[in-house]
Amino acid sequence: MAFKDYYEILGVDRNATDAEIKKAYRKLARQYHPDINPGNKAAEARFKEINEAYEVLSDKEKRAKYDRFGRDWQRYQDMPDFGGFGAGDFADIFETLFGGGRGARSNVTYRAKGQDIEQSVDITLEEAFNGTQRTLQVQSPNGSVRSITVRIPPGVDSGSRVRIAGEGAPGIGGGSRGDLYLVINVLPHSRFERRGDDLYVHIPVDLYTMLLGGEAKVPAMGGRTVTLKVPAGTQNGKVIRVSGQGMPRLRDAQTRGDMYVTLEVSLPTSLSPRERELVEQLRALAR
Repeated sequence: MAFKDYYEILGVDRNATDAEIKKAYRKLARQYHPDINPGNKAAEARFKEINEAYEVLSDKEKRAKYDRFGRDWQRYQDMPDFGGFGAGDFADIFETLFGGGRGARSNVTYRAKGQDIEQSVDITLEEAFNGTQRTLQVQSPNGSVRSITVRIPPGVDSGSRVRIAGEGAPGIGGGSRGDLYLVINVLPHSRFERRGDDLYVHIPVDLYTMLLGGEAKVPAMGGRTVTLKVPAGTQNGKVIRVSGQGMPRLRDAQTRGDMYVTLEVSLPTSLSPRERELVEQLRALAR
């Protein structure tokens, strides 16, 4: 039987999140559903294949076994977790379950990829905007410790995972090493609030500019300043969208989200006698 690549069937990356897998499944299931393709045997077969792939990849335990054992994952579906055993111990258990005795060990071939490892990494919002890097200490197969530098791309958000191939746990029976994943945590910023690829910021604007109109300087990520046109009679709390001044998009750093600026009126804390006189005149006119 040919090996079925469930990730390829659903059209997702091997590092796809549960949400991405579910979204891909729903899209394909609608496309190939028998009700949409009556009498189409090819679509019916594809629909069954899609459901089979989703059944495995949407189940955490099944997906883990599939990722680890590949085409043989169902053979080991009911096997216990051997995480606490060495390679030799595993061979003994394997022989007991699937035949062969101590004398037959030489005929047993078991090879499995090592487990993946996750490591949390804190970065600032500026680092998420520009991209950054981290130097990590990892252990080589011979036990020595070495340093590697990992690039973290622009646009990452909390929960993003950066994969470093072959730097996870050692494999079993000569299998390849697992992968190392950096799980990103973007720290809160003193000025900006991030929502997806968009940024939100509050800026104070003097009373006269809000009343008469004018310009306001808005700080933007990347060390830039944006000049915002404030219409006359702008109300306190008015939100203005500034297109393309948000965060870089992770999969397309050349495009960016938007920035939403909330204008907050800044009242003078003290008035000169003349200013007070003029304000009182304004109040009298407004009545």
